[in-house]
Amino acid sequence: MQPIAQQAMPVEMIKKIDDSGVIAVLVIDELKHAVPLANALLKGGVDSIELTLRTPVAIDAAKAIKKQVPEITLGFGTVLTTDQVKAVVDLGADFAVAPGCNPKVIAEARKQGLPFAPGIMTPTDIEMALEEGCRILKYFPAETSGGMENLKSMVAPYQYLGLKFIPLGGLNINNASTYLESSLITAIGGSWIAKSDLIHAENWDEITKNAQEIRDLITSIRSK
Repeated sequence: MQPIAQQAMPVEMIKKIDDSGVIAVLVIDELKHAVPLANALLKGGVDSIELTLRTPVAIDAAKAIKKQVPEITLGFGTVLTTDQVKAVVDLGADFAVAPGCNPKVIAEARKQGLPFAPGIMTPTDIEMALEEGCRILKYFPAETSGGMENLKSMVAPYQYLGLKFIPLGGLNINNASTYLESSLITAIGGSWIAKSDLIHAENWDEITKNAQEIRDLITSIRSK
């Protein structure tokens, strides 16, 4: 294989995500929830988020979090177009991810200097991502694609390249250890930490509790 192109995610951001071990995946429908939600996660020890671009207030929510909770590593999910890449760069995004592997979007992210992890679920996806210089990949949807066992088998031919994965889809506190115990995983994506019903109910204490629970699990596994 030819040498891989310029890395799509710089070493500093790779380390930050790896140190975090978990990325809280958020869907924010009301702007008033953005800052209290970020603070609740931070209180529980989760400092990296993936804010999905699926709601009308996502951009304004990101601005509020960036300004008022600067300790948060702000990532964006569901980045599907080159225009969205430019938009999140303008917002000061720390990184972005996508559910799929679109070479045009990856190329724009590199052009804009945006750390980016495309989504994969097949060997073909992996090879497309490699061609674009990606070594940190989102494994999505993780559980319905066969979970950790499927990922191990699929990645075997590429393992010498040092690929790392962020699994998302169907993960929860009960199966998180299956992923976190693997050297293939840099961080897990967790939508269960702050589910929409908890956000709508403004149940910040429960969100903090969920964040602390996964933080404790990560600490326990990675300190062995």
